[in-house]
Amino acid sequence: MTTFQHVLIIGYVWPEPNSSAAGSRMMQLIQAMQSQGWPITFASPAQLSEHMVDLAEMGIACQAIELNNESFDSYISELNPDLVIFDRFMMEEQFGWRVEKFCPNALRVLNTEDLHSLREARQKMIKKGKSFDLSNANKVSQNLHTDLAIREVAAIFRSDLTLMISPIEVTLLTEHFQVPTQQLMYLPFMLAPLSQEENDSLPSFEEREHFISIGNFRHAPNWDVVLQLKQHIWPLTRKQLPKAQLHIYGAYPPPKATQLHNEKQGFLIKGWAEDAKFVIKNARVLLAPIRFGAGIKGKLSDAMECGTPSITTEVGSEGMLIDSTDQKPQWNGEIISLEQMLAQPQVFADAAIKAYQDSQEFSQFQQRGFEILAKQYDKATWQDNFIA
Repeated sequence: MTTFQHVLIIGYVWPEPNSSAAGSRMMQLIQAMQSQGWPITFASPAQLSEHMVDLAEMGIACQAIELNNESFDSYISELNPDLVIFDRFMMEEQFGWRVEKFCPNALRVLNTEDLHSLREARQKMIKKGKSFDLSNANKVSQNLHTDLAIREVAAIFRSDLTLMISPIEVTLLTEHFQVPTQQLMYLPFMLAPLSQEENDSLPSFEEREHFISIGNFRHAPNWDVVLQLKQHIWPLTRKQLPKAQLHIYGAYPPPKATQLHNEKQGFLIKGWAEDAKFVIKNARVLLAPIRFGAGIKGKLSDAMECGTPSITTEVGSEGMLIDSTDQKPQWNGEIISLEQMLAQPQVFADAAIKAYQDSQEFSQFQQRGFEILAKQYDKATWQDNFIA
């Protein structure tokens, strides 16, 4: 097996594992490489952030770099890494050609996080009041042949290997954009299985209260979720459960979000959670009425780890399902079709109300979540595959 002498990660932002799924994903990649003893440098043109992880404490060198600046050329030549990981296609676009020119022998790997062009296409369709069906080839062509898609796919073709977090997006790239399969690696979240002690320590149905929604406010799909809850779903839910509250967590809440806070309505904007899993596992149900997005959703895998049932859409659960013998997708809660939610938000609210009140289903939902984690995201299996 290859041993790399120096790994350079070029990050779009500094990792914030408590703020976003992308931050957690990056830390999983870093920890996998550190398990092999590979020296790592993390470089980014982004400003330092208040919630970023302390990489130096982990023994990782940090370096600020600039866009469109020749100073990077001398930096990369002197560092001379033999593996370079670009976090998101924009970093490959900016720095990939410089790496190729000054370190031609370095393996160049792109970590997409998700297909940005797919997320953008879905967002545009939602603005038109329509959903985006990936099974319809004509619709895919009409909506995905954009300048953003060209840039993104070009970065994938230029890279030696691209890490894809969703199997749905692997299929889309190979079948629609003819990306060679050997240039793609399906690599979902790498999650350690819960110990029996961790399982036993999870709060019971009776010990939990209230609903939760969580997500970085700077991410457009998350802000859209907050608006869907505020305007359509929570009023219907609260009408049936007048004592229940909805706690909205997320990093970087803007004034337009904090202004939605309303104690009388039980709609509480909580802001950043220092320990996301603590607040998730003490809630009874997680709500994620996701209308557009891509990749797979860290909030939903977190809910599974916390034994918290979730109500979401097929966009939210995309790429995370496992087959079930009764033909119904196996999920740790309920999946409401996007078209149905758009037409009848009461259907989503009813599913949330039922999950909140049904103690028998609670344990069934929990078990389904644990099964998905074991089958889809086993850390040991995927870490070995990634390193290999």
